[in-house]
Amino acid sequence: MIAMKYIYITILAFVLALCACNTASNRVKMEEFTVNLNSPNTVLGEIEVQFDTFLGLTGLRKSTITLLYFPREDVVSLQYKYDFYTYNQFWNRTARHAFIMALQKYNEEYDARELNRNERNSTRKYNTVGTYVTWQQFTFTYLARANTTLEIGYTFKERNPYFSVNQRKAEFINTESRDDSRTSPAIMMFFTRAQAAELAEYFDPGFLNELSPTSRDVPRPVVSPETSRDSYE
Repeated sequence: MIAMKYIYITILAFVLALCACNTASNRVKMEEFTVNLNSPNTVLGEIEVQFDTFLGLTGLRKSTITLLYFPREDVVSLQYKYDFYTYNQFWNRTARHAFIMALQKYNEEYDARELNRNERNSTRKYNTVGTYVTWQQFTFTYLARANTTLEIGYTFKERNPYFSVNQRKAEFINTESRDDSRTSPAIMMFFTRAQAAELAEYFDPGFLNELSPTSRDVPRPVVSPETSRDSYE
């Protein structure tokens, strides 16, 4: 009996180890990268998105985001203000492709009325990608920066669905001065389908390939008419 007990324990330990290995191998490896803000860049334009209201009060607030393209690093920055800080959220080629594919899937489920208000983890349903983020309160204060992840999915607000991008919490540790270490909270962006389609047009590789570091006149992508929200009744 004792021998059989040890056999069972050994088998169980082997199975658990195998599961752990499979889980580890199935984890998405986030691509880490950095961007020099002084690198040559081109202003692509502006888009509108929604954020949660200040202190998480009811409703959403509309905000304007500036898009910049850094051709040397091949990244697009979404530059926005949130809680008195200026953020740069960088999307590399892998992340941009994931956004376009996720929006395509979202539109299919939207048209088929398959979006579920009660679905767990809907905010990261379509993909999770790596990003590089910088944030700064004033131009004379220290520039915080860190790698984190973006969760791409959808969420309902006030009975209406929004395509969403959730920028996860980012930790910046200043090795020169612990007093300058800081944390960026998780920040959710809410897109109507028209707003998301506009960003997808800017993310399109064909559009970006036409730009050069010296480009000044950037053509604006042709997108759907603007709408403040999508009805899903």
